[in-house]
Amino acid sequence: MELRQLDYFVAVAEEGSFTKGARRVRVAQSAVSATVQKLERELGVPLFAREAGGVALTDAGTALLPEARALLSAERRARDTVDQVRGGLRGTVRMGTLVMIGVRPASRGLLVVDLPQVLGRFHVTHPLVRFQLRTARRGSAGHLSALLAGDLDLALVGTVDRPDGIRLHRLGGVRLSLVCPRRHRLADASSVSLADLADETWVDFPRLWGNRAMTDRAFAAAGVPRAVPFEAADQDTVLGLVRNGLGVALLPRAGVDDEEVAVVDVDDGDLELPVSIALPSDREPSAATAALLTSILRAAGRPVSRHR
Repeated sequence: MELRQLDYFVAVAEEGSFTKGARRVRVAQSAVSATVQKLERELGVPLFAREAGGVALTDAGTALLPEARALLSAERRARDTVDQVRGGLRGTVRMGTLVMIGVRPASRGLLVVDLPQVLGRFHVTHPLVRFQLRTARRGSAGHLSALLAGDLDLALVGTVDRPDGIRLHRLGGVRLSLVCPRRHRLADASSVSLADLADETWVDFPRLWGNRAMTDRAFAAAGVPRAVPFEAADQDTVLGLVRNGLGVALLPRAGVDDEEVAVVDVDDGDLELPVSIALPSDREPSAATAALLTSILRAAGRPVSRHR
């Protein structure tokens, strides 16, 4: 069994198809298929059930996946350790990012931390460190699962929950406000309550996203029903739907710069989303990961504690 075989196996398993898995590891699909088939022959069991719409893990594949992830993670840590001896900070940092938390164009304001600026300065200081950035296709919940599985080293998350096995370093919080069309009945209000929003049609982010989970929880706690027929995975689409009168939304005030919508404070409900850097608590970060964490904490004006 070779690490390359496990790498291809994990990529196919996580992407759900040989095509997407091959794209992720930047190898021809035929080579990925042949390598996985060789691994299956060596193990004597099929790891995937090949289906028309993609692949699904067999029982053997499901059992192998966490072990394969652990071996690949150990291999990366071993390489990083040797790299430190060779001089200079080296290694690869796999980081999850969020589409709605971070830096906006100048007119839209800074929300929590200017991550591109942090990474740019870090690269100047530590040019031998490589980054792999992944967006949150399944929101913060997806990043937390990837951290626990050993598929990410750290992640920027917006979450009100902290699963077992995760350590959170809070960077700040983002307060959500009501965003509605200018012609909406509440557009000129100084503030609103959750009860005022009982009959609204909502545009929101997918269910696994931290801000959606927080919003659903706030309305449930207030006993206010909420219909969410529109979901979007980026803020510009949410704003477009609101602007065209299809619903209202809850968004960070600093992220909205649109003359066709109004932004109104919500004076009740717990609607401040904690934004944090998450790391797995059951393993020590590499030297490169620890250094990047320190840079992010300093940029956000947060205390830097011992995190190795």
